[in-house]
Amino acid sequence: MSQARILVVDDDEAILEALTPTLTQEGYGVVTANNGLQALELMRALKTEESAIDLLVLDLMLPGISGLDICRMLRQEGNTIPILILSARGSETDIVVGLEVGADDYLTKPFGIRELIARCRALLRRRSHLQPEEQPTLQHGEITLYLQEYRVTIEGREINLSPKEFSLLELFMNNPRRVYSREQLLEQIWGMSYLGDSKTVDVHIRWLREKIELDPSSPRYIMTVRGFGYRFG
Repeated sequence: MSQARILVVDDDEAILEALTPTLTQEGYGVVTANNGLQALELMRALKTEESAIDLLVLDLMLPGISGLDICRMLRQEGNTIPILILSARGSETDIVVGLEVGADDYLTKPFGIRELIARCRALLRRRSHLQPEEQPTLQHGEITLYLQEYRVTIEGREINLSPKEFSLLELFMNNPRRVYSREQLLEQIWGMSYLGDSKTVDVHIRWLREKIELDPSSPRYIMTVRGFGYRFG
């Protein structure tokens, strides 16, 4: 298995100097950038199998292009790389905004190195679990999920899902009518090491509904089971 490569983007040289040797000791290849433009250029340049970036660790307050704008631009381009945001902004609103523009996890500064490593491992593990298995596609109604290509179409029209949204939809479509609690979804999609709030499940379900449901307020696919959680179909 090839070495996972992490791009760490922060304008604080002390953070880059601290994280680079630590992540390297954990067995990761580390690339760094100290501004938003350089980060985007690296993401777009390093696309070959040997040099591709597997995880983006991203500060929000960057010179030139902000971390939020980088998230938004990458997702609009269809890039599904896992993104871990690092930020001194730790309010619930800041976290929700970060997740809404496409980040997969959010860590507030100051943070512990071991916690950051645990978050990185969880995101990389989840990415590896998305590798194609027995069936190349999943079909339900007008929805087609292409496992090998990590894309989804509705009536032939492609929709752009974040990695977490794709993973949720894949889990649901593999297990139609099974009811999942929020805690079960956190364990399945975010992993046992996830330290965040179960509210993130509700937030991601809402975003997913907005993309796949004709009327998100009256869903046809992802149903709420009051007092327990969610089911598909």
